[in-house]
Amino acid sequence: MKKTLSLMAACGIACTAHAQSSVTLYGIVDAGFRYNSNAGGKSQFAIAGGNESASRFGVTGSEDLGGGYKAVFTLESGFTTTTGAMQAGLMFGRQAFVGVATPYGTVTLGRQYLTLSTYLGPFSSGSDWAARGAGWGYHPAGLDDVDGTERANNAIKYVSPRYRGLQFGATYSLGGIAGNTTQNQMISAGVDYGNGPFKFAAAYLYVKNPNYSLFGNNATSSTTGNNFSSPVFSGYATAASQQVVGAGASYAIGSFTLGGMYTNTKFFNIGGTPVAGAKPPAGEIGATATFNTGEANLKYSMTPSLQFGVAYTYTRASSYNGESGASYQQWSLGADYLLSKRTDLYFVLLRETAGGFDSTGHRAVAALTSATPSATDTQNAVLLGIRHLF
Repeated sequence: MKKTLSLMAACGIACTAHAQSSVTLYGIVDAGFRYNSNAGGKSQFAIAGGNESASRFGVTGSEDLGGGYKAVFTLESGFTTTTGAMQAGLMFGRQAFVGVATPYGTVTLGRQYLTLSTYLGPFSSGSDWAARGAGWGYHPAGLDDVDGTERANNAIKYVSPRYRGLQFGATYSLGGIAGNTTQNQMISAGVDYGNGPFKFAAAYLYVKNPNYSLFGNNATSSTTGNNFSSPVFSGYATAASQQVVGAGASYAIGSFTLGGMYTNTKFFNIGGTPVAGAKPPAGEIGATATFNTGEANLKYSMTPSLQFGVAYTYTRASSYNGESGASYQQWSLGADYLLSKRTDLYFVLLRETAGGFDSTGHRAVAALTSATPSATDTQNAVLLGIRHLF
């Protein structure tokens, strides 16, 4: 239950018509079961938190400064429902920013989502209903960051006002390295449009030294070791830079919403960033690795309380030392039933198959994002549980 507090009243200060302040406490508690048919060659069944949505609590607020200006802030912490542990020990690992909202747009400073994931995420099933909290329904290894798992530290973010359905935004993350202002920097920009049943977005992301910048900003990763943990792209941890370009669209027809998206991800100059414990693939030093991902999805609201979803994703990697690059096909099926406005039951079924040779030079294995990779080219998973919003 949302609870709004008046800061002025709490401090015993009289409120004026042009200086109203408020703080809202919010959160999600999610827990259930996970099944992985092939976790390194063995089946795995576990009780886990954060399947459909990562469990969290946060505080967001604003202060009216007058003249259409507001001071805004958000502090959001993640936690594990099953153990109560904080997200990798970070107090506010999900978001922590402050800024000013004006008639000309909003500018915020701090740890934030990148513009690419903000604009493209709504068109991906993995960022919507396909096990978003666990990450298992994301595009392979989350390599295009459409899901928004990787946050931007030291970030400046701008979001424009919406004009006739059109909005644009940008994020710049400073690397914070003395003597090298561009090392570890991240730049992201995008535009979206919504008019009635039709929605569209396009976005761009460029990062330098992605092992330390984009993936090193993940609360569960190291700032000194190899953060590319999945065989989907672990061989490219030493890339000097990464680029993602993508677009998505959706159209609602009655109770159905048809969506789709495409992303192109490139890792440039493999071997250009020294990484402890990571060796560039033989013959790939200086090369560029490319991944093309396409997704089609469909949501159906049978009743106001019952929703179904189905999605198909195909990812193709560039060739590896003359061998056929890896390909990954993923099918997702989900259902969600509302017990009330704030409590629901969910079910997600996932299947991934792989072919070709992956970034490590080995035969590609199925590797659902954030799950223990399979020992074969196939992996199936089931997630079910209960989620409560407050």
